[in-house]
Amino acid sequence: MTAVFFRANLFHAPGHSAGQTTDIERIDDAMIAVEDGMITAVMPPDDPARRDIHKAAVTDLRGKGALLPGFVDLHIHAPQFPQLGNALDVPLDVWLRTHTFPLESRYSDLEFADRVYRALVHRLLANGTTTAVYFATIHQPASLRLAEICLGAGQRALVGRVAMDLAETCPSYYRDASAEASIDDTADFLHAVSAMPGNNGQVMPVITPRFIPTCSDAALRGLGDLAAATGAHVQTHCSEDDWEHAHVQRRCGMSDTAALQDFGLLTDKTILAHSTFIDDDDMAMIAAAGSGVAHCPLSNVFFSNAVFPLRRALEKGLHVGLGTDISGGPAGSLMDTARMTVIASRMLEEGVDASLRAGARGVPSSRVDFRTAFWLATMGGAQALDLPVGCFAPGRQFDAMLVRLPADHLLDIANGDNESGDGKRDGTSDSMARDADMGAGDDLLQKIIMLATPDHILQTWVAGTSVHRRD
Repeated sequence: MTAVFFRANLFHAPGHSAGQTTDIERIDDAMIAVEDGMITAVMPPDDPARRDIHKAAVTDLRGKGALLPGFVDLHIHAPQFPQLGNALDVPLDVWLRTHTFPLESRYSDLEFADRVYRALVHRLLANGTTTAVYFATIHQPASLRLAEICLGAGQRALVGRVAMDLAETCPSYYRDASAEASIDDTADFLHAVSAMPGNNGQVMPVITPRFIPTCSDAALRGLGDLAAATGAHVQTHCSEDDWEHAHVQRRCGMSDTAALQDFGLLTDKTILAHSTFIDDDDMAMIAAAGSGVAHCPLSNVFFSNAVFPLRRALEKGLHVGLGTDISGGPAGSLMDTARMTVIASRMLEEGVDASLRAGARGVPSSRVDFRTAFWLATMGGAQALDLPVGCFAPGRQFDAMLVRLPADHLLDIANGDNESGDGKRDGTSDSMARDADMGAGDDLLQKIIMLATPDHILQTWVAGTSVHRRD
């Protein structure tokens, strides 16, 4: 296949370990070669191979914005999109019973499901989310429709039909008929998604026990056996709040993490949402299994009753990425989640009770900065899923977004002028990118992470194909 080229000023965080999460690489006037969606070369300005590139094959993004890797959102409840921003004033168990389960039960209506899921996928692509990990509902047709919509829209996605069968905690109007139904319907869903026409791995199925409190032991064990037999990804909630954590301790006599391991659901393809209350023993199990954690700092504020010990988890070698947790988290943008990641870590380190003396309020050595938040939103998520995305490097997919901040956010960068890197004036008052003159170091990236909104994301690509462009 003929290569196409993207010429741009870029930032990425290509590090692979906890000690490299703050290593931001900036390349001014990079030339990225892409063949069949995959990056084959990233050439700096002085690379002699650039002389042989025909201009017609180049998409020149200089002077239009900064190029970043696409975001990887590890935890989204797709059917909850209609209640985004609502029902945030009650505890988790009440929220499920009185708001969420009634809403999710409506997805037996395929027309309703289609309308919501199309709007959600469009919104997330506009927000720069190129890879999304979705919980759907118990409804097979609607869950398949979500997978089809992702495929048609060009989003890289992992979609799970939710399994939940426990009569004691699931309402009669919204649960699987039995443990056998949970297992069999999940197996059928795995096959159906993989067999969708035109799906060459862009959309993957996920084994999705909602969480231990809504699933019988028989269902959990059967789903664990299915994970072992198929090698499919697994997603579930883990130690999200006091209620869930206590439920599992009472019922199983062990932590969420240990119980999931016992059921065969802790694998190197497992994503554990939240994990707020995991301890050092749990972290050791998760690290040994190679499982990933979806850190959801926004929804944790409303439902988790605590702050996830992110920095400690990274230092112990856990794979961690970020999740918006729509609609427990009241934002669909991973940019907001990245900002909250920084804020939550500062609150954990500094503490929140002003009646205590300084130094006694928080947990020392807990903070992370915008660099780690950016890494988590890109490479961290890619590592957790073991997917070749997350940075600009040969062998990885060209999943990217173009971001431009308005001029009034950039008055302290490059003296506020409109100089473009090739020495020309672009004539616009809100030009962000000045090619080789984008301010010092990673100043511009910090501004993007801390200030950008979806309106500042001008274009999104998945596998080299434009999937969203803001007019």
